[in-house]
Amino acid sequence: MNQKKQEVDPGVAYILWTFGLMGFCGIHRFYSGKITSGLVYFLTFGFFGVGQFVDLFLIPGMTRERNMRLLYEATVEARNNGPQVTLVKQEVATPKKSDPMLILLKAAANHNNALSVGQAMLATELPLEQVEMLLNTALKQGLAHVDNDEQTGAVRYYFDV
Repeated sequence: MNQKKQEVDPGVAYILWTFGLMGFCGIHRFYSGKITSGLVYFLTFGFFGVGQFVDLFLIPGMTRERNMRLLYEATVEARNNGPQVTLVKQEVATPKKSDPMLILLKAAANHNNALSVGQAMLATELPLEQVEMLLNTALKQGLAHVDNDEQTGAVRYYFDV
């Protein structure tokens, strides 16, 4: 953001406070953005000197508060006067369902590179006919070979993953 930096300096506020010793009370309050209390101080000689003395300790907080207000106003102004954004409706891309062969290979990797037909159906969430076609495609492409499980004798598809 390219914003003009405006700051209220506590040192300048203290210098203006010293004018109160000469009868010009409240000038430091005008400088700190407190116009109403500055007028009251000016007309009452800084609440008869007591308020002027108390402000000796309040000046750092008043200047910090004023600086924060100026920064906020500059930020709002920059936001309002900055580049205008025009919203354009974009079509949201719907996530594509993953490739069933990729799902099958991931499932095989999670099951020690061997899948039964039932495990393939669970992993891909496809009906039996489509899973059988998918497994046959894997066989034809050399991604898997079929054999019987040594312990149970069930048909297993062993993948080279």
